Amino acid sequence: MSFVPSDFDASSWENIEPYVNDLINRELSCSSCLETLISDTSNLAEHISEMGALLYIGMTCDTENENKKNEYLYFVENIRPKLSEFSDNLNRRIASHPSIGNLPERYDLMIRGIISDIEIFRSENIPLGVEQTKLVTKAQGITGAMTVEFQGQERTFPEMKAFLESNSRDEREKAWKTMVNRWMEDSEELSEIYDQLIKIRHQIALNAGFNSYTDYMFKAMHRFDYTVEDCLTFHDSIEKVCMPIVREINERRRIAFGLDRLSPWDVNEKSGSGPDINGESPLKPFKSVQEMVTKLSQVFHNMSNDLGKKFDKLVEMDTLDLETRKGKAPGGYQYYLEKSRIPFIFMNAAGLQGDLETMIHESGHAFHSLYCGHLDLIDERNYPIEFAEVASMSMELLTQDEWGLFYENIEQASRARISHLEGVVYLLPWIATIDSFQHWIYANPNHTRDERKEYWLSLRERFGSNMDWEGNEKFRELSWQQQGHLYGVPFYYVEYGIAQLGALQLWQTHRKSPKKALENYSRAMKLGNTKTLPDLFAAAELELGFDENHLNSLISEVKVAMSEIK
Repeated sequence: MSFVPSDFDASSWENIEPYVNDLINRELSCSSCLETLISDTSNLAEHISEMGALLYIGMTCDTENENKKNEYLYFVENIRPKLSEFSDNLNRRIASHPSIGNLPERYDLMIRGIISDIEIFRSENIPLGVEQTKLVTKAQGITGAMTVEFQGQERTFPEMKAFLESNSRDEREKAWKTMVNRWMEDSEELSEIYDQLIKIRHQIALNAGFNSYTDYMFKAMHRFDYTVEDCLTFHDSIEKVCMPIVREINERRRIAFGLDRLSPWDVNEKSGSGPDINGESPLKPFKSVQEMVTKLSQVFHNMSNDLGKKFDKLVEMDTLDLETRKGKAPGGYQYYLEKSRIPFIFMNAAGLQGDLETMIHESGHAFHSLYCGHLDLIDERNYPIEFAEVASMSMELLTQDEWGLFYENIEQASRARISHLEGVVYLLPWIATIDSFQHWIYANPNHTRDERKEYWLSLRERFGSNMDWEGNEKFRELSWQQQGHLYGVPFYYVEYGIAQLGALQLWQTHRKSPKKALENYSRAMKLGNTKTLPDLFAAAELELGFDENHLNSLISEVKVAMSEIK
């Protein structure tokens, strides 16, 4: 029998408090009592996590709905702070219990995380955390409300991306400048929010006894298996391996367009997307979300019955919100409903190849959640972010052979594959840019905006394209604002790079043996958070590394694959 009833309402502290008191005051005389306590705590956490998830989903699906925003903020302001104190008290009970050394090995990782959380917890940081969340929600509301008038229609930013792939350079320029002008209307407020977030985060670090928010976050994010120095090594490796290829691709594009220099509307610096260099029409793999979903079901069934059934389950559960619309927060995510064991997928589809890749990416996250849904404890299912992104990024690569389902001819499907592989090479320098930026930001929390601008521009010189920004310098100086992770999930970005290296290795295996790659994928994903990050990589027969030689071996195969497709 569950500790908490299945119909439990976790939206008020009055309902939660009796269960919290039971857990805090329960007599514990042996290791089995401790195991029961952990199990019951997990059961309660599932209900609370799902309530927070549903409130967040409701708010992001409709950022203009004041009721949904207020319900979410009520949860953030009135429940999460009390939960923080309860979690710390419970952690200390568990960590100090005489029988903790008698617990089975399955609890080792959990105890490691508990001890780390105890070390950084400070009650004075609870209100700062609430203020941080309110500021992030405010920023999401600002960006979610951004629309523009273009060619006689009000359009969302995701809808505008289609015009950035137009063969008409004039149309691309007008579309890009229309979006930039709209963004700049709110750029000052977004800078103010970020200024406040930096101050709050630095204070959180100081309160917890750290010199910088960087050190605090490495501990808070349970980065036990790699260091700040590893990240800096990774940045250097990316610069040496990827930047020559990015510049080579851009040079081909410049020559094909007959330009002296590329402009920001000729290529997306983050994804490498843009107009076709041979003047072909923009890739449009689907006309409706329903078409995309139907064809993706076929893609996954073609790969394996296992993946096909899992994808169909997502559709049957009706937990997909995929179309772009006014008032919807930007971006895409998968959120696992812990009590129901159901993944929810959120994205902003506008019919582009990038949208298809986003849906495949989020489906990979959902598969990961479903693979480890059998694990009993919420902590056992709370897999490391670095491996979560292996699940999603590898799925983008492993599905490439099936993309022909979305296109009329092999030439279009080949264009999509090459564009995606180029995007892999483009994304790594962008990851290095964002991660380097955050390391500098929090190492220099008292910096001025001018200093921030100069450092950001230096990174764009290091990891960016040789572009003509004349007349658009102000936006370039603030273009970091478009990366929502900087606001909502600080330091969560290098994980994409670490995971990309894992994904590329799975793809290497897939190129030789699709069956073996999918076996490695499912075996590792089923482990959830029951193994260390290096062990999870090893379970999929992958190497966790950051050095230039490791990266070069993977990117070299990307170049080979692109030449084969061409």
